Amino acid sequence: MAKQAKIYRMVMDKHICPFGMKSKDLLEREGYEVEDHHLTTREETEAFMDKHDVDTTPQTFIDGERIGGYEELRDYFGKTQPEDKFAAAYRPVIAIFGLALLMALAVNWSMGTALWSIPTAERFVAFSMALLALQKLQDVEAFTNQFLGYDLLSQRWVRYAYIYPFAEAYAGIGMLAGIWGWLVGPVAIVIGVAGSISVIKAVYIDKRELKCACVGGNSDVPLGFISLTENVMMFIAGLWMIIRASV
Repeated sequence: MAKQAKIYRMVMDKHICPFGMKSKDLLEREGYEVEDHHLTTREETEAFMDKHDVDTTPQTFIDGERIGGYEELRDYFGKTQPEDKFAAAYRPVIAIFGLALLMALAVNWSMGTALWSIPTAERFVAFSMALLALQKLQDVEAFTNQFLGYDLLSQRWVRYAYIYPFAEAYAGIGMLAGIWGWLVGPVAIVIGVAGSISVIKAVYIDKRELKCACVGGNSDVPLGFISLTENVMMFIAGLWMIIRASV
């Protein structure tokens, strides 16, 4: 006999509760036949919560026992794992660099270029700069608030903090487009040198524990190796563009 469960969730014309859908999906993946009850109005939802003395929906019942909402249901099935703060902090960085590498390889594949070659490295760096700039440009104010805490150049000239994401995007896109190195390279070099010096002073000399603005404002990535790598990468990219333009 199949295992049975009941779920009460909001399914309204203008709102379908995502946690209700997740709860139903989890139950089905655990082998339950789900008796799915839709709460279609605000009044119906409030009446249900008053009856069962709960503050939220969805609510799941198994064998007549109220399990609770989505998180309680995950606990019931042993799906909840302790949060790995290190992994959570670095997940955006891993995603950006991983996606940049895959994009570089995809372009090489489509153009018939060797997958592991100098063009791969160039495109990887360029895509990385563009994607990192995108993270910052989503909320420039939040980025500047975090960036001003450690960047030496922006502390002397605040407007630089606002220019930085656009300059990084310009350098990345310019590198992808093959724009003449003397127009793009110096921008990447200035960003890279100023950023590297700022990170070295803040982290390795002053021993300050700060959050890195490298993936945008409100980031939990610790300031240190990742930000230094980003800036060194931009410096090398800028230098490489100038060298290529000179040949």
